[in-house]
Amino acid sequence: MEPERVAVLLMAYGGPNGLEDLPAYLHDVRHGRPYPPELLADLTERYRAIGGRSPILERTHAEARGVEAFLRASEPEDGVRYRVYVGMRHWHPYIREVVPEILRDGADRIVAVVMAPHYSRMSVGAYLARLEEALREHGATLPVHAVESWKDEPDFVAAWVDRIEEALERVPTQERDDVVLLFTAHSLPTRILEWNDPYEREILTSVRLVAARFPQLRWRFAFQSQGASEEPWLGPTVEETLDALAEEGVRRVLLVPIGFVCDHVEVLYDVDIAHKEYAASRGIVLERPAMLNDHPLLCRALATAVRRTLQQARRTVG
Repeated sequence: MEPERVAVLLMAYGGPNGLEDLPAYLHDVRHGRPYPPELLADLTERYRAIGGRSPILERTHAEARGVEAFLRASEPEDGVRYRVYVGMRHWHPYIREVVPEILRDGADRIVAVVMAPHYSRMSVGAYLARLEEALREHGATLPVHAVESWKDEPDFVAAWVDRIEEALERVPTQERDDVVLLFTAHSLPTRILEWNDPYEREILTSVRLVAARFPQLRWRFAFQSQGASEEPWLGPTVEETLDALAEEGVRRVLLVPIGFVCDHVEVLYDVDIAHKEYAASRGIVLERPAMLNDHPLLCRALATAVRRTLQQARRTVG
């Protein structure tokens, strides 16, 4: 009997491969809505400051290779053949561009994973909707099983603990216990609260699990990277939190972008440039741990979540 073929689709936001891609990329992010020239100019300067392009695609491919290696090691036990694919929501390869490849490869089912650990209908839900749309366009009926949240996967928590410990080692010993951990995640419009959306609760679950491993340190949480729209966004902001910490006399902060998994503009610019400069203006030294990227523990966490989701789906069918 042939093993079942399972396509694992890792979905990430996407980013421009060069400055020349920015107009089309921004057009896609805004769903075709017009935008002021100053928005494009600001985005151009941000990407120019981090090297003129986004590294998110190659980072996600590296994560996919790591996840696939763990999954293939479990193939005999699971009785399946895994293959991991990468699709982007707002740039090439778009999710809709990857679905035909999955279908040509003869997948029997898809396990979909958004490279964001915390569920929100506005974020994770939007990725899953893109996947369903692409499958409908091709008349495909193969089942899709979503890993909607992996906020408390033990290896995900352990990966962040490892990165934070590495970062703390670089802090002078006499200052180490005075470091404040500032956990951050991407803000979303406050209208998600009308849906009783679990996004903030999910983030704080991860934060508390990681912070518990550092009982000697104080911690705070803030939202970063608020959007350019005029509607209200979730807070407190990083700037507001740094202001409060400065008033308390805090002089060293380790910012942990727990809502993200890899290097991209919201980390390389928003944190490493904008937030670091703002903190310095308040007399605070702000540093951050390395991003998880393709950390083996992250890859194993995702592989574990995929296997669990698949096993649950099979039990439900059975």
